[in-house]
Amino acid sequence: MKAPARLKFLGMATVAVGLVSSMSAAIAQTFGKLEVNQERYVVVAAPGGSLIPHSLMILQQVTDERACWSELGANPVEITPLLLDFDFSGICSRATDSNGYSLRLADEDLGSKYRFQVTEQAGDLVLSAVPRAGRGGTFVIGRTGGISSTGFAKINLDPGWRLTKRTFEGRTLGHTYLTNDLTLAQVIEAAGDTVATAPTPPAQPKPSVTPPTVLTFADTQGDIYAADIEKAVTIGFVSGFFEDNTFRPTNPVTREQIVSMVIEALSKGISSISVTLPEAVGDPFPDVQADRWSAAKIQFAKDNNIVKGGDDGNFRPADPVTRAELMAILRRAVEYGREQSQQNNPESNITSTEVNPTQEPFDFTDISGHWAEPVIDLMSSHCGVASPLNESGSAFAPNVAALRNYAAAAIIRTIDCQQNPVTGG
Repeated sequence: MKAPARLKFLGMATVAVGLVSSMSAAIAQTFGKLEVNQERYVVVAAPGGSLIPHSLMILQQVTDERACWSELGANPVEITPLLLDFDFSGICSRATDSNGYSLRLADEDLGSKYRFQVTEQAGDLVLSAVPRAGRGGTFVIGRTGGISSTGFAKINLDPGWRLTKRTFEGRTLGHTYLTNDLTLAQVIEAAGDTVATAPTPPAQPKPSVTPPTVLTFADTQGDIYAADIEKAVTIGFVSGFFEDNTFRPTNPVTREQIVSMVIEALSKGISSISVTLPEAVGDPFPDVQADRWSAAKIQFAKDNNIVKGGDDGNFRPADPVTRAELMAILRRAVEYGREQSQQNNPESNITSTEVNPTQEPFDFTDISGHWAEPVIDLMSSHCGVASPLNESGSAFAPNVAALRNYAAAAIIRTIDCQQNPVTGG
């Protein structure tokens, strides 16, 4: 190629690259996002290959014609991708690479700058966002809580993260965003806080500077419910895991665990309430035998109308408690507590055992027609006990498993609301 021709070619190539970059930037700026029902999706750590052992998969239940996946167990929740066994066109959606999902922060599409990776860390699978060019911070988005025997495990997104859909000129596209309302700088800063287990104060701190709070558990650093977790542990209705001094805030809570937490909270967190567990315990439910560790507390909760069995009479103690079920249990716990306060202190200003509103209810977008809609509305108006999933957006996610961090926070809000009751309410 002659020099002038080559220079002309290089000039054209430079212009072309500039046009492509400009077009990419313009397109990224015009992409919007659409809030979606989080219950219709599952984020999965899936088996990879020899070089990349684990990969990211996002499944969506588009219609209810057939189930797209099933879930089993906890820590981790094992996923079976049922859509692999039938033609899932129009029923399910599956995203397995950057064509199907990308990162969105503070309404900025960062798919060209960040990629996702799933890695094994200390017996856990961790979903992280990694800069493509090697420049910028890496940060964690979610964890599975363990290693699945099947190779497929549900990834529980960290607080502040959710899924949204990409839109363009008013049209909803098939592309899914892993979304956070914080900016990239804020997310990286928060990630730095997460891994810092014991901040070291300056050698000569200024008198006006307050040293950072060192939390009891390293894995609650940066958690949106960290302060509530600290208070819950101080009261004594929940504790961490002594073998590794962790709290495991994003682990699901089982039905028997939440009963134990609520009974302990009533006993230790509210001075006007006394809890006496039965000494002689039969089988509270057909699937809860008398020798089970939680039997006495479940019996007490059943006798005092704090919990009920299912239509089949069973309690399902080891099943994860859903966020809707948590609200129903807390409502009945409040009613029990108010009744006890009336009996123990007739001069109290509590004139009704009904749960009293203290604020306007939250306008959740995903509970209409749900069996728990009334109780979720009520508990959102009762000191904000019911709040959006991960304290972000407008979805409550009633059928999603309640996690340890939110369960602790919801119970703390319930306790605080009883310590300062509304007169006559």
